[in-house]
Amino acid sequence: MKKYILFILSSVLVISSCVSKKKFRKEQQRVANLQTDSSSTHSYLSDCNTKVTGLEKEKAEIQKELANLSFSSATAIQNSKMTIAEQSKRLQDLQTLIQSQKDIMNKLKKTMADALINFKPDELSVSVKDGKLYVSLQEKLLFKSGSAVVDPKGKEALQSLATVLNATQNIGVVIEGHTDNVPIRGKYEDNWSLSTERATAIVRILTLDYKVDAQSVAATGRGEFYPVADNATTEGKAKNRRIEIILSPNLSELFKLLNQ
Repeated sequence: MKKYILFILSSVLVISSCVSKKKFRKEQQRVANLQTDSSSTHSYLSDCNTKVTGLEKEKAEIQKELANLSFSSATAIQNSKMTIAEQSKRLQDLQTLIQSQKDIMNKLKKTMADALINFKPDELSVSVKDGKLYVSLQEKLLFKSGSAVVDPKGKEALQSLATVLNATQNIGVVIEGHTDNVPIRGKYEDNWSLSTERATAIVRILTLDYKVDAQSVAATGRGEFYPVADNATTEGKAKNRRIEIILSPNLSELFKLLNQ
């Protein structure tokens, strides 16, 4: 009986020992699994911290770029405002100068018309076109047909015109000779030659006899190629046979503003 009891007790101890070892191993495995999970968690957290650090650095760089962009934009806007103001002033200066030139030419037109008031409308005319003053002198006031010698009455008109020119500063003068389309006969080769010789004769009288500044005067012949009327009629031909004295203002200040 005692042996049986001892056997039972031994069996219980063995079984208990086996159960305890199995449970222990199971707990060991659970601890190992937890350690593995903990290591993975630490690694994940480390990766997250690295990413957070990188994002914070990227954020700082973006904020810096935004600040630079804001400064650049503010600077650009300020410069743009200055440019617009400068351009507005430049435009205003140009408009003022152009208006001043118009006023000068209109005043000169009145002065010239008053100086030539003793001559008939069919002998000469005074007009402003494209910012220039045109004094158109008909052939019958200045020359005999086919001649480049200025008549006495024509010299009177040129003397009155020279008086105005000598009292006016910063004006360029171009003398243009024009003819009709009737072929020339006599000592001149063609209408171009006649128109050029007539323009040159006017220049000589203005500069040599009436002391107009020669550096401000030029002569050119246009022949029959710039008619103002129809050459098919007698009246048209008479209008085309003319000397045009073209007065232009000094545009150096205007060009200076345009080139700024």
